[in-house]
Amino acid sequence: MASEPVAPSVELQNVTVCYRRHPAVHHLSGHFRSGSLTAVIGPNGAGKSTLLKGLAGVIRPNEGRVIWQGLRTRDVAYLPQQVEIDRSFPLSVSDVVSMGHWRRVGLFRALRTDLRSRVAEALAAVGLDGFARRAVGTLSAGQFQRALFARMLLQDAPLILLDEPFNAIDARTTADLLAVVRRWHGERRTVIAVLHDVAQVREHFPETLLLAREGIAWGRTGDVLTGENLLRARSMAEAWDERAAPCETPGRVA
Repeated sequence: MASEPVAPSVELQNVTVCYRRHPAVHHLSGHFRSGSLTAVIGPNGAGKSTLLKGLAGVIRPNEGRVIWQGLRTRDVAYLPQQVEIDRSFPLSVSDVVSMGHWRRVGLFRALRTDLRSRVAEALAAVGLDGFARRAVGTLSAGQFQRALFARMLLQDAPLILLDEPFNAIDARTTADLLAVVRRWHGERRTVIAVLHDVAQVREHFPETLLLAREGIAWGRTGDVLTGENLLRARSMAEAWDERAAPCETPGRVA
């Protein structure tokens, strides 16, 4: 299914991003390498999801720049947390997965036979054979996450952004979806995932950004997730001032 895309790199230059007009990520600089598999981890409220939204272009930096090398907006596949996704629409699993094709065919055009076949292949790849006609509102959290991963398979994007993709799902689904992530990495896509499970990050993610509104450490996972760095992140979280001044200066994505 993959078209062997040229993986992009993403550079952050002194990036500050705000959430609800308060600073969530402060003056972060660094580089997600082309074809890398990186976890973004840190305490609750560390700015991890806000950073991912900034990378996806959902929100804009208030200071600094996000520079996509070898990338267009259409080349980004972004999966928000499930709590941000409305499942109340009367859609089938096939409808949701087919949305992965929309940049190729538009939202309201019928799918060609070959594209319908790719929907079936994507469902099989995530363990949802026989679920095409099921209403998404009837799915468990794990089944729905599988469907969302199937949609991302069809997007065929070189840059993949995942926000807490394994939160509140069962161990078998987590293992199956981690296999999809490893597949993307093997295809030299650039994958960035917000996570909270340190053991999971150590086992499956070669590179890590440890964030506590500021960058604590960024690089090889074994070098980043040291006791000293984790203690520093926790200490910074305890010192956060929720009364920080609101952000005023809009920024831009280059």
